[in-house]
Amino acid sequence: MARDDVASRFRSIPSVDKVLADDRVGRLIDAYSRASVLDIVRAELEAVRSQAANGSEAPPMDQLVRSIEERAASEWRPWPVGVINATGVILHTNLGRAPLSRASLEAAQSAAQGYSDLEIDLETGRRGSRQAHVSRLVCQVTGAEAALVVNNNASAVMLGLAALAAGREVIVSRGESIEIGGGFRIPDVLRQSGAILVEVGTTNRTYPRDYEAAISEKTAAILSVHSSNFTISGFTHAPDLAELVSLGARHGIPVLHDLGSGCLLDTAEFGLAQEPMPQQSLRLGAGLAFFSGDKLLGGPQAGIIAGTAGLIATVSRHPLARAVRIDKMSMAALAATLLHYIRDEVVEEVPIWRMVATPTGELRSRAERWREVLGDAASVVEGGSTLGGGSLPGEILETWLVSIDAARFDGGAARLVGSLRRGDPPVIGRIEEERVLLDPRTVLPDEDEPLLSVVRRALPGQGTNPPSPQRES
Repeated sequence: MARDDVASRFRSIPSVDKVLADDRVGRLIDAYSRASVLDIVRAELEAVRSQAANGSEAPPMDQLVRSIEERAASEWRPWPVGVINATGVILHTNLGRAPLSRASLEAAQSAAQGYSDLEIDLETGRRGSRQAHVSRLVCQVTGAEAALVVNNNASAVMLGLAALAAGREVIVSRGESIEIGGGFRIPDVLRQSGAILVEVGTTNRTYPRDYEAAISEKTAAILSVHSSNFTISGFTHAPDLAELVSLGARHGIPVLHDLGSGCLLDTAEFGLAQEPMPQQSLRLGAGLAFFSGDKLLGGPQAGIIAGTAGLIATVSRHPLARAVRIDKMSMAALAATLLHYIRDEVVEEVPIWRMVATPTGELRSRAERWREVLGDAASVVEGGSTLGGGSLPGEILETWLVSIDAARFDGGAARLVGSLRRGDPPVIGRIEEERVLLDPRTVLPDEDEPLLSVVRRALPGQGTNPPSPQRES
């Protein structure tokens, strides 16, 4: 009898041809392709057969087709999906780090939608360099003799070490032999580049004499690494860059400086701790400075190497330089971002710096407008925003937050933030002590109304047609 039941369940499963003949599946084939839809149909039917073998009844045809439609919508949706960042983390790595300026977006679109002079000299008609234009801009904003741009800062550091120190020794303070993120560690970078790591000093205290004692005929460079994603306090000491440059000069050894975040502005002017700047490193005599394009610089993902003409020429000739080169859209967006610095319009035009510089009074006004729309479910409280992206750890920017006490709702804060993530558009907030917090600092001005619509729909008992916030005149 049991065997007959299994056979009956399998006979009730429709054939592939029957499923393909359904009008809804036909529309999927028209929208995509027969081969692609066929793969999904077969996968869904295989899942149904497995369930039947375990005693489950085959789903009705209508349910099976809905599953196929849902799977197609999930697997073939446009990606990445834009989200509203209400976390208060300005450089949120999981959310794509720095949003680009309007000019950078337009430059990337222009580079993508047609042909360009990426590698042709329009004056001579001969082949040009994709590096030439953006490198000149990097030199203008940093004071470097020459520059090279690659796809990210990890690649920049690895390329620099491979070109200058393969098979030779590079001296690094033990306190700077760090993990940058995602398992990317300085010792591993040196190993992969072919350089030999020589650690000196201790975790908390390293002196110039430690470096000098390690110098030999095998030494290719001294590497200074900015610990951008953590701080050590207390009984500490580290030589400043000027001391290392002086030491390197006496021994004919270049000093390489990995700054990480790529900050070209004085962070102290924004009430933040002092972040090292590439132009300062180069002014002090660093041979090469490595930094990111998509962190505090506020542009697209990129790794920038700026320094002396001789060292840049050596790095540019290395075969790895082609393997890690930057694409044309990122190159265009980076060039447009650098122009904001040249025009002295960074705070006005670069989104992350506009967020950093937003007065707390303006943030409070926006938070109050949000609370008016959300009603009794929300309150306005003081809080803090962070830079994120491994930049300026521990530094807090004062802000005003909309706080929703989720403890009174079924499922609490976890359920509420899940509903927000599934909104259209998705809204990403943060949880503290069963409160869902939304920070206006990281929400772009034209995102207020979409955010409020999603939040109201996610709150139990709220209507689906929220009133628009009253804007201040």
